[in-house]
Amino acid sequence: MDMFPQLMEGSSAYADTTNLSIIANISSSSSSVTEATATQPPSSSSPSANSSRYENQKRRDWNTFGQYLRNHRPPLSLSRCSGAHVLEFLRYLDQFGKTKVHTTVCHFYGHPNPPAPCPCPLRQAWGSLDALIGRLRAAFEENGGKPETNPFGARAVRLYLREVRDTQSKARGVSYEKKKRKRPLPQLSASSSSAVATHQQFQMLPGTSSTTQISKFEM
Repeated sequence: MDMFPQLMEGSSAYADTTNLSIIANISSSSSSVTEATATQPPSSSSPSANSSRYENQKRRDWNTFGQYLRNHRPPLSLSRCSGAHVLEFLRYLDQFGKTKVHTTVCHFYGHPNPPAPCPCPLRQAWGSLDALIGRLRAAFEENGGKPETNPFGARAVRLYLREVRDTQSKARGVSYEKKKRKRPLPQLSASSSSAVATHQQFQMLPGTSSTTQISKFEM
């Protein structure tokens, strides 16, 4: 799980760093779902429990981003926040990442399970950032923001997430492509099923051809 425990002290762009320990509540979407499922009782798999957990996480993320804007130097209002500020926020969160992203000069570049440690940097996982932006994008509009001015849906943010996905996919030797779901076989109606069953029964009668059997059935 990627955690964001506290803003780094000594940064000239941010103040009151000790007040931002709330960032620890933001977590990786993929790992947080797995861990939450493992620690919750069986009843937590219900849609209402999953929805409640999502809403709680979304509220914490929104409060965290609001605190980030207030501690920004100079302070930013939500109305002045742009896609560039969202990118600044995402890049800042990288220092709290737990995902090893190999550089191109690393011997383990593209290796999904490296056999030994390496000095490559830790970053926020793409899945974590993608889920975070999704929650913040929804929260922005739920709090009165207009979809056309949503900074979390800016083209620059989408391109950045795509770049992070592709870079981490190559560096870690993993694929983020969504698996295509198999389409379920069409179900026959009751009338069609009855017709098929009747035809099969006629085929089982001895001594007559299928054409003769069908002709008798029609008469």
